Amino acid sequence: MQDSMKSAATSARAKIAAVFRVTSGNFLEQFDFFLFGFYANHIAAAFFPSSSEFASLMMTFAVFGAGFLMRPLGAVILGAYIDDVGRRKGLIVTLSIMASGTLLIVMVPDYSSIGLVAPLLVLIGRLLQGFSAGAELGGVSVYLAEIATPGRKGFYTAWQSGSQQVAIIVAAALGYALNQGMAASDVAAWGWRIPFAIGCMIVPFIFLLRRNLKETEEFSARRHRPTMREVFRTLMQNWVTVVAGMLMVAMTTTAFYLITVYAPTFGKNVLELSTADALLVTLLVGVSNFIWLPIGGALSDRIGRKPVLVAMTVMAIVSAYPALSYLAQAASFAHMLEVLLWLSFLYGMYNGAMIPALTEIMPVEVRVAGFSLAYSLATAVFGGFTPAISTALIHATGDKAAPGYWMTFAALCALLATLFMYRRISVQPQLAV
Repeated sequence: MQDSMKSAATSARAKIAAVFRVTSGNFLEQFDFFLFGFYANHIAAAFFPSSSEFASLMMTFAVFGAGFLMRPLGAVILGAYIDDVGRRKGLIVTLSIMASGTLLIVMVPDYSSIGLVAPLLVLIGRLLQGFSAGAELGGVSVYLAEIATPGRKGFYTAWQSGSQQVAIIVAAALGYALNQGMAASDVAAWGWRIPFAIGCMIVPFIFLLRRNLKETEEFSARRHRPTMREVFRTLMQNWVTVVAGMLMVAMTTTAFYLITVYAPTFGKNVLELSTADALLVTLLVGVSNFIWLPIGGALSDRIGRKPVLVAMTVMAIVSAYPALSYLAQAASFAHMLEVLLWLSFLYGMYNGAMIPALTEIMPVEVRVAGFSLAYSLATAVFGGFTPAISTALIHATGDKAAPGYWMTFAALCALLATLFMYRRISVQPQLAV
């Protein structure tokens, strides 16, 4: 019995170590994405100078969003590669490409030094990041689903998004420290590059972690590895599942980029709060997300994915715009924290259930490619352009709460897709995993 207990403890430690190793790349990805959103004003001034602050900021957010347009391509190409060579080798490749894009952005001189070459190189860096991220999320989520203990898939896969929240917390803390320790002019001139450089410095450590990953038993036991042509054919045959999956992810990706990446800009430029207040709210939102994600995943393990998904989307539809309207009418640190923590609860609970649901509805033989394509399409169509769309909606309507319309629309898409997919699964049980 004692040997059995030791074996169980060893197995538990091995699972925890595997979760840590595989999610480390997610940390780096979201760390860089958040920094790009938070320092959007400084990046706009450095690489996209314009007589109009709105035009400069929109160009910056357009480049930020352009990286997401590469995600579907990365999802199919790199996703198929991971389905062929294995989770471990594939995730090392995605990390390499992601690190290259980050390093490029850190090293590019500003517009005043090299002219149009500067924004072009920043764009290339974002495209590389987007290409790698297209398969990174899917590869990590599928890896976690395949190593999960029976009945705990939701809890395990929640740590894919959980690692992203740690990145938000660390990035916000770094930004807060820079804001407190440096003059605003120094941060604008060069200090904003420091967090990006720190991201580059941790890349070798993440490579070491990923190199020690073990292949999942489920993948190792598989006899047939699909070719690229077979992956395309299977995805085309299951296009309805991919599109429905994309719409299910719409709620996740829109809410996430609204309450994290866009939140600091929204707090500073729209609500006219201090930089420190906007950063502190974002940091606390990251902590909140980190708490709710595993709770949502574990609850979906217990009561099923559908009840959690439906409940959260309905609450988002009903409350997203009213909550932001309440904030816009009485902007303050306390109100921004209150509203964003509410949206964080909706996001965390929904995403905790949605990630395992998406791994379950995809065909097993192209699980990474299918998951990655659905997630990447949602990020490209909805989440990645949330900062730009939110900025444009506010500018066009004069309504500071206008981003609430965008989140409501995304939640409605997710609700309809969830109801459709689970009705389809009940009619065609062979679709369920």
